[in-house]
Amino acid sequence: MPEVKRRKVFYIAGFDPVPPRRYREFYRREGAEQAAISGYHFTMHPRRKDGAGFGWQAALSVDGETTEADFTFLPWDDIVRAEMKNSIAATYGQMARTLWIYLSTGALYRMVRLRRNAALPLLFPIVILILQAFVAVLAGGALGALAGWTASLLLGVWGMGIGIIAAIAAAIAVLQWFKARDGKIMAYYLMHDYAFATRWRGAYAPAMAARIRDFAAQIRAATGYDEVLVVGHSSGTQIAISTMAEVLRAGPPDVPLALLTLGHVVPMMSFLPDGQQLRADLAYMGGQDRVFWLDVTAPGDACCFALCDPVAVTGVAPQPQTGPLVLSAAFTQTLSSEKQAALKGKWFRLHFQYLHAFDRPGDYDYFLITAGPQRLASRYRGRDSSASRIAKVWSAYRDY
Repeated sequence: MPEVKRRKVFYIAGFDPVPPRRYREFYRREGAEQAAISGYHFTMHPRRKDGAGFGWQAALSVDGETTEADFTFLPWDDIVRAEMKNSIAATYGQMARTLWIYLSTGALYRMVRLRRNAALPLLFPIVILILQAFVAVLAGGALGALAGWTASLLLGVWGMGIGIIAAIAAAIAVLQWFKARDGKIMAYYLMHDYAFATRWRGAYAPAMAARIRDFAAQIRAATGYDEVLVVGHSSGTQIAISTMAEVLRAGPPDVPLALLTLGHVVPMMSFLPDGQQLRADLAYMGGQDRVFWLDVTAPGDACCFALCDPVAVTGVAPQPQTGPLVLSAAFTQTLSSEKQAALKGKWFRLHFQYLHAFDRPGDYDYFLITAGPQRLASRYRGRDSSASRIAKVWSAYRDY
């Protein structure tokens, strides 16, 4: 008999304005591909009408035994979209403030020392936005000089004013042109993400703190399942950690609970001076034994703090530390050389690989974890963290 016949999965995405329906179709496509590779049977069907919020149903069969999974997407994309409505000028203001906070607190230096590759995506939008501003100034200056010289032939000294106006208009037009094509570069998107993490110097935004309480209430209400699994990806990992801590402090439901964090970027908030709430939640989750916590990253993912124990590196590890179990998705082993070649340079796509099918799957299989017959704790019972786990303390702020 399978250990899990019915599982409840709560999914928390990262800083993503995309509606939840995309994640449903994404799960459908990748789950079918993984099933074809791994040799199990996978199906999806419409959610039962009694399900609250947005979600979907999945069924996975192994050796003739079927497990059903009921997914609920815990959304905060509305908060993300509100953050991304800033004007060009406001975005440059965010850039200056974000860079100042990370530099003045020493967090940027410490994140670079912790994982150099993980800090590069933070610098990427800053460099791109500065270059775009430089190009805009050059283009505006050139056009303004030409317009001013031409106008001065007709209007004399007044032509200089026309040149200045033309320069400003041209520079704004160039910046608008760059922003309209940001879908591929994602400099604005990443800048909004980092600015959201730093605006309150590591503290949760009031709207996000309220959302975490709502998420916890939904999880506590989940009963009658063989496992309740909370999954957080990217900047959704710290939200998942704090949500689960809220669940436990208020009295968890009488069902087996598990936490899966994927591609975490926890130090971006936990290393900042006002991140006491997140640090408290990390310390709490790192020392409890009620919820099994698995953290999966990969050195091939440049957008995460690969193999960095989020509790330990923040300097809040309790004694004894019970979690998380830190494992690598090992892209160099679980993806064929052809697949690796196809994904080379696509760093944002690699950041989502945890949710994709692997053509050379190892013991990490997102679909078996979320819809398969074993509880997360049973699947990884007896495992030790990866030998390359990083536990050295790098954060200068450890109060909570």
